[in-house]
Amino acid sequence: MNSLTLLMLLPLIGTAVIAALPKSNETLTKQVALATTVIVAAATIAMAVGFQRDNVDLQFVEKYSWIPSFGINFSLGIDGLSLVLILMSTVLAPIVVLAGWNEAHGGRWSVKVFYVLILVLETMMIGVFAATDVFLFYVIFEAMLIPVYFLIGGYGSGQRSAAAVKFLIYSLFGGLLMLGSIIALYVMSGAQGGHTFDLAALSQLQMTSTTQNVLFLGFFIAFAIKAPLWPLHTWLPDAAESATPGTSVLLLGVLDKVGTFGMIRYCLTLFPDASKTFTPLILVLSVISIIYGAFLAIGQKDLKRLIAFTSISHFGFITMGIFAMTSQGHSGATLYMFNHGFSTAALFLVGGWMISRRGSSTIADFGGLQRVTPVMAWSFFLAGMSSLALPGMSSFVSEFLVLVGTFTRYPVHAAIATFGIVLAALYILIPVQKALHGPTTPGNEELSDLNLREKIAIAPVIAIIVALGFYPSPLLNVINPASAHVIAQMGFTDPAPTNGDK
Repeated sequence: MNSLTLLMLLPLIGTAVIAALPKSNETLTKQVALATTVIVAAATIAMAVGFQRDNVDLQFVEKYSWIPSFGINFSLGIDGLSLVLILMSTVLAPIVVLAGWNEAHGGRWSVKVFYVLILVLETMMIGVFAATDVFLFYVIFEAMLIPVYFLIGGYGSGQRSAAAVKFLIYSLFGGLLMLGSIIALYVMSGAQGGHTFDLAALSQLQMTSTTQNVLFLGFFIAFAIKAPLWPLHTWLPDAAESATPGTSVLLLGVLDKVGTFGMIRYCLTLFPDASKTFTPLILVLSVISIIYGAFLAIGQKDLKRLIAFTSISHFGFITMGIFAMTSQGHSGATLYMFNHGFSTAALFLVGGWMISRRGSSTIADFGGLQRVTPVMAWSFFLAGMSSLALPGMSSFVSEFLVLVGTFTRYPVHAAIATFGIVLAALYILIPVQKALHGPTTPGNEELSDLNLREKIAIAPVIAIIVALGFYPSPLLNVINPASAHVIAQMGFTDPAPTNGDK
C-alpha cells in the first residue's frame, strides 16, 4: 500500500457496502465495519513499513487538479509527524468498533447510520493529516464536524443535543477565523507570483510582521479550540460526558490532535516569525492548561468529565513541547499525541464498560470492583497509570521529553509544569481508590467482568501502552528527523549543554 488516496477510499468503500445492506441486519453491518477498519489499519501499517524514516521530505506524494481556476489541488503527502498520527487513527478505529459493539443501540438513528458516520470520519481523519493543499485541509477540517456532530447528538446520552451544538459552534467559529487567514494567503500569493493554496509555496510568501501576526492568530485560535487549550476548552467536558465512549475515543484521541498537528504543520511553517512572537504567551496558556485541567480533574465526580479534564492538562504539555522550539520538545510533543490517543482510549473504553454495567457514571458508585470484576479493574488501573505517566508506561517517555526539551530553553515554565505531574497522581489515584478498592458498593455485587470481545478490544491498547513505555524507538526513529527538520526551518538550534552537562 503506497497510495494515500486509496487509503482514504477504503473506508468509503466500506460505507457503500454498509449502505447496500438491509437495515435489519445489524450484526452484518457491524462485521463489515470491523472488517473495513481492520483492512485500513493493515494497509496503514504496510505503508509505515515502506516509509523512509531518514527522509525528511514528504513521501507518498500525490497531486490531482481539483479546481484549476482557483489553483486548488487534491494534494497529499506525509512525513514522520503525519504518518504517526494516521497510524494512531487507523489502529484505534477497529478497536473502537469492536469495543463499542452495542453503542449504537438506543440512538436516534439506526445502527447502519452509526457505522457509516464512523467510516466517513475515518476517511477524514486520514485526509486531514495527509493534506498538503491548505484549501483541501480546511475543507476536511470543517467537514469532520458533521459526522462528530451527529455521533454526539444522535447516539450520546444526557444533554447530547446541547453538547453537540456547543461543539459545533466553537469549532465553526475557529474555522471561520482560519478561513479568513487562508483567503488572505491566497490573495497574497496572487500578488507574489500566482494564486495557489499549496502549503510549500505559501510558506515562501513575504509578509510584514503585523500581517503575519494577524494571520497566525486566525490559524492558532482555530487549532487552540480544537486541541483544546485553555481558555477555549469549555466545549470538551460537555461533549465527552454526552458522547458514547467510542465517539469520545475518536474525539479526544484523534480529532483533538488535529489542533496540535495544525500548530506544527501550519502555524510554524507558514508563520515562523509570528510563532516566535507569540511563544511566550502560548507557553503561559500551556502551563495554565496543565495546572487548571489537573485541578478540575481532581474535583470531578463524573468519570467521563474527569477523563476530559485530564486531557486538557495533557494537551497543555503537548502545546508546551511544540512551542519550546527544541527538537526534544517537538519529538516529545508528537510522541505525546500518539501515546495520549491510546491512554485516553483505554480510559474511555474501560470507563464506558464500567458505566454500562453499573448504570451510572458517578465515581462514588464504583466501589470494590477489584474483587468483583478483576480484569476490568486491572485494565482501568493500567490505563490510569499511563495517564499519570508512570515510568514503564508510554506516556512517561513523551512527558519526560517535553519537560526536558522545555527546560533547556524555558526552565521556569518547565518547573511549574512539573507540578502537573504531582496533580496527575491525585486525579488518577483518588478515583482508582474509590472505584477499585475499599468495600463493595451496594449494587456492584453482581457486575460481570469483561467478556471475550472486550478483552480482545482492550488487549492491543494495553500492549501498546506497555511496549512503548519500554521501547519507544520505533516511533522516535520516525519522529526525530521530522522534528529536527521543523526546528531547523524555524531557524532554531538546540541550546548547547552547560559545563555540568558534559
